[in-house]
Amino acid sequence: MEPDYWIELENTYTERISQRQAIHTTHRSDVLQALPGTELACKELMEMVIQFLCARYPRLFTLQGMTFSNHILGTTHEIPDIDPLMFLLENVPEDFAIMLRDPETGRYYFRAGIICASTGWNLATKIGLGLADIHNPVPDYKEKMQLSMDRYVYPVSLVHSLLWFGIVAHMNNINAYTSFFTKMPTSKPIQRGSWLFEVGQHLYVAPNHPSFDLHANQDPSLSIDDLYPRVDWQTLRRLPLSGAIVFNFKAFFTPLSKLKHEPYIPSLSLKVLNEGKVNLIQYKSIWHMDHVLKPALAEYERYQIEKGIIEREWQPQTLQETPFYPGWKKQ
Repeated sequence: MEPDYWIELENTYTERISQRQAIHTTHRSDVLQALPGTELACKELMEMVIQFLCARYPRLFTLQGMTFSNHILGTTHEIPDIDPLMFLLENVPEDFAIMLRDPETGRYYFRAGIICASTGWNLATKIGLGLADIHNPVPDYKEKMQLSMDRYVYPVSLVHSLLWFGIVAHMNNINAYTSFFTKMPTSKPIQRGSWLFEVGQHLYVAPNHPSFDLHANQDPSLSIDDLYPRVDWQTLRRLPLSGAIVFNFKAFFTPLSKLKHEPYIPSLSLKVLNEGKVNLIQYKSIWHMDHVLKPALAEYERYQIEKGIIEREWQPQTLQETPFYPGWKKQ
């Protein structure tokens, strides 16, 4: 991740802030919580965000003494008096999740956060859990990622006991039993994009919401204009003082029709949806829109071939400019 682009503002800023405040007013602890012991990490995160906003957007955000001014919304905050997570909710259209290391086991647990853009789950169902439990429904996480992301780190007391009995005398390097998070430096934040298709632009959909019942049916009145590719742009970094690991992510929605003019993207999307692993496609939950989504993408692919936008014989593959496509700057 390029640190200068950690938090980006766009023309939906005021709308998203208002939307997120309304979600919190309705759902409260389902979307915002901080467990005991997270005070330092929450305060450190808030201060880092303030420093970033004031440096990156100096005409939009200022800090004079302990008074933070948001010139977009016309609001001020006295830093010593505000709850850090509430500050983030009221000023940043991003979700934040704070993971802290258990000193006894070395495992990282979700301990605090503000999450208003989750679909089918919420903060209340994940708070206090470790990585494996949080990612339990994610296809192939256990088989492909769990070992490297969240290896067990033996407590020092246990290691000493095992060494005493000669059980782990062959362990030359106890540090081999560390996780990706344990080794992550503050100087190397990372980013990724997670995508899916949705009907409408829903930021927050609670677990067991009645709208999920609609996934069992294909609505004949559904149209292309109802569908949106959603990308959750995610970043991951370590805080230098508390050592906490912070995820933050923001949902971006694009009208499906815009993909018609993005070279290769309809073809790539079709490739994944038609040939992807069954558990992955089921997880992305697209069956209820399949009857509109796939024909639209196929039409866009034919259009791009006929207009010479892509080569007729091109075989879908990872693009050289990934995660972009040719001509993205002009778009």
